[in-house]
Amino acid sequence: MNPWVLAYEGFDPASEGLREALCTLGNGRFATRGATPDGRIRTPGTYQASCYDRLTSEVAGRTVVNEDLVNLPDWLPLTFATPGSNWFCPEQADLLDYSQKLDLRHGVLLRELRWRDAQGRVTRVRQRRLVSMADPALAALETTFTAENWSGPLRVRATLDGRVTNSGVARYRDLRGDHLTGHTTGGQDELTWLTATTRSSRITVALAARVDAPIPGSSSDDCDHITTEHVLDAVEGTPVTLTKVVALLTSRDPAIHDPLSAALRRARLAAGFAELLDAHEAEWERLWERAAVDVDGPELSQLVHLNVFHLLQTLSPYTADLDAGVPARGLHGEAYRGHVFWDELFVLPWLNLRFPEISLGLLRYRWRRLPEARAAARAADFDGAMFPWQSGSDGREETQIYHLNPASGRWLPDVSHLQRHVGLAIGYNVWQYYLATGSMPPWCAELLTDIARFFASLAVLDPVSGRYEIHGVMGPDEYHTAYPGAASPGLANNAYTNIMTVWLLSHALELGGVGSEEAARWEDITRRMRVDFHDGVISQFTGYAELDELDWARYKGVRRLDRALEADDDDVNRYKASKQADTLMLFYLLNAEELLAILKRLGYPYDLDLISRTIAYYLDRTSHGSTLSAVVHAWVLARSDRVRSWQFFAEALISDAHDVQGGTTAEGIHLGAMAGTLDMLQRCYLGLEPRPDGLRLNPRLPERLGSLSLPIRFRGIRLAIEADNESTRVDGVTLPQGAALTITEQEMIMTDSGDFGRRVSYHRDRLGLTLAQVADRADMSAEYIGHLEGHLGAPDRNTVARLAAALETTVQDLLGGGRDRPPGPGAAAEKPVLEMLEPEECLRLVAPGGIGRVAFNGSHGLTVLPVNYKLHDGAIVFRTARGGPMDQDLRTGLEGVDIKIAFQVDRIDEAQRAGWSVLIQGPAHHVPEDEAIKVAHADVTPWAGGERHLYIRIVPHQITGRRIHGL
Repeated sequence: MNPWVLAYEGFDPASEGLREALCTLGNGRFATRGATPDGRIRTPGTYQASCYDRLTSEVAGRTVVNEDLVNLPDWLPLTFATPGSNWFCPEQADLLDYSQKLDLRHGVLLRELRWRDAQGRVTRVRQRRLVSMADPALAALETTFTAENWSGPLRVRATLDGRVTNSGVARYRDLRGDHLTGHTTGGQDELTWLTATTRSSRITVALAARVDAPIPGSSSDDCDHITTEHVLDAVEGTPVTLTKVVALLTSRDPAIHDPLSAALRRARLAAGFAELLDAHEAEWERLWERAAVDVDGPELSQLVHLNVFHLLQTLSPYTADLDAGVPARGLHGEAYRGHVFWDELFVLPWLNLRFPEISLGLLRYRWRRLPEARAAARAADFDGAMFPWQSGSDGREETQIYHLNPASGRWLPDVSHLQRHVGLAIGYNVWQYYLATGSMPPWCAELLTDIARFFASLAVLDPVSGRYEIHGVMGPDEYHTAYPGAASPGLANNAYTNIMTVWLLSHALELGGVGSEEAARWEDITRRMRVDFHDGVISQFTGYAELDELDWARYKGVRRLDRALEADDDDVNRYKASKQADTLMLFYLLNAEELLAILKRLGYPYDLDLISRTIAYYLDRTSHGSTLSAVVHAWVLARSDRVRSWQFFAEALISDAHDVQGGTTAEGIHLGAMAGTLDMLQRCYLGLEPRPDGLRLNPRLPERLGSLSLPIRFRGIRLAIEADNESTRVDGVTLPQGAALTITEQEMIMTDSGDFGRRVSYHRDRLGLTLAQVADRADMSAEYIGHLEGHLGAPDRNTVARLAAALETTVQDLLGGGRDRPPGPGAAAEKPVLEMLEPEECLRLVAPGGIGRVAFNGSHGLTVLPVNYKLHDGAIVFRTARGGPMDQDLRTGLEGVDIKIAFQVDRIDEAQRAGWSVLIQGPAHHVPEDEAIKVAHADVTPWAGGERHLYIRIVPHQITGRRIHGL
């Protein structure tokens, strides 16, 4: 497998839609699906960023208005015919060979085929296609024909076709899709052209084509399409090439007089295919230098490259200068009508550290629609800016009011516009951009402040509880739109919305810019927002605990429960069932420190297992009906359950390549999930976290990942990061295993080497301080200090400094001197005490199992070997290979006579300047077969793996131990 090539063999009409989406070519300005240039089973699509149009349709007796990203005229059509044959059509052709390959490194789609006509003539066809990344107005298709066993005339027909409609999604076909009107065509100086205008937005689009061929062609036109026909002289064994170069301009493009004259000029001046390809490939090389994500293994690499490729085709440096948002399905199809949802939440964090200029352009798309968002808020009697759940051309709410359930065939009311949390995503992205770049343009601060003002006005104080509440909203789950049997839609106190509102208001207050009265109310909300709990977890919304449990066995494997239940005349609102992460989105966006600080600020009691309990609870009640679900669950499990995290990550990574949602990828790729997997590698597994004091780097790579390397740009500084399970390198400097780093604009500061929490605990005990006393000294919560003592990793530099002062030590000492050391060289306790241990205490210490050492006289003299062991029925049990060296060395050859061996375990904790050692001596028995099953319950798993089915049991005859600690 080539990690840079997505390859398909054979022509498969059933999978053409998927291939078309995954083989889309684009440059951030426009993109063209990977449809064949010929044939009937094709869903052609060319889409320009932000080229929208609205149409009114009659559906099920209702009048609805929908805005679509318009399917522009098809520039691809090109077919051919041998003498006496019909025009080539792959569905009907006798294909001897057929392959399609997408070159991800260079952005080129290659199609090769061999066709035998009815007279037995065999023709080889090789096509290369590009949408130029060097000139965003150009695209080109090169076709080379080789007659293998014949000579004669070969007809080639190239067309610009304006007869396209928005009909690429089956469930939308009851709605109008005829967005193009007013077609005109013509020819000029060997060029052909076509124009059309969108019906309501009145955007004029112009295509001009130049066909480079050995001999001139003739053209014929109609009002909505124009065709050029060439007759090539095919000579047996001699390749002959024809190239179609196309320019696409619209009336929205800058620096043009009009789209037609601009398109004609660009097509006329365009270079030949070879020069276009050179410039295009050079631009892709520059992009890959900044966007590289290198991982182990060709299959994993190919999937990562595919996701980067499609992200950059949708959002390229050209996007930064466009008035464009993040279309949820890319520029790859018509699902979701090309609308902008909240997917930027999963996209911008990756772009911030690679292409911050693109992120800024995408934020500017939101800012330009701030007046419309303010108007929407006023119309709903709120303050600030209320951004729409679905956005398109001008920022008004584009969410449909009815949607079709394909499982039941019924058109149903749609209230998903109540997902007000889209504004929280925009505010979060503004702040993340600031953390990554150090820049907060005034208009970004204005954007964040007005969104905060809206959410503050959503919050209403309940005089009974004394808590602020938010009613009439939906959370990210999307299944729960209302309470069962309620007359009106909306839910109360969605935990994600309420907590992220507190987060948003807190950061908006940091920016200033609001009056004292307003600031005081915001401050009050951040201390008295309502959050519900049940069964020891955070409740998704008020009343969630009273919902019924779903019969998951009945709906096993069903991802869209809302559709399935509605088709069964039931309602998903009745059940504790989620389409995707809702409450768990809190753990995706906020680290544990941030979330627990918010709960503490709100005055809610919590314990440190709240997060893990909440994750487990909702994971059991989620159907994963969205590709984003796997991304979020992979993230929230990354530090607690790395195996399941990797499983979810792998599903997210293949979600489009393998179409895991069952047919949805053909309608457009899932851009949020694609970018989310890249962000998983960059920010989650690599532990990259932009913070106010710098960029935190704390890698925890899954074993299956192997190694990871990538370049980033943080606040203007370019860094190259490489990590594996052994070490991390930043700009070639190797960090110790387990170490973390904070990178500022001036320096790189080691922030932990794995023992930070135990060092805090040691110094607290040394001083005889309680958690509350240390918290008082450091001006932080006792719960948070307890959390630090029980978890790996260190907090930010400021927190470390405050703790060091409170514990009367140095930052250097708390951080372990910034380097790992073998056990022993560390300083001893100030007044060490050596304590002899009783046998019972020794057995208690070794009872959990782990790694110990066995010593015996072997065939090569005194031998000491490490083993994985468990304590089972008072004896030490470990495993070895039957017939192996240890098996032979531990046999005397005499019945009833055993070899006496020694077994030793120790634990050294340099952070606490303490440790213990236990020595057990006794005979080693080979466990008989009839007892092996019983002993197997000890669950001894050798790290070394292999066939180690022989159990050895050491029966303790003598047990001694020592403990060393300080007073």
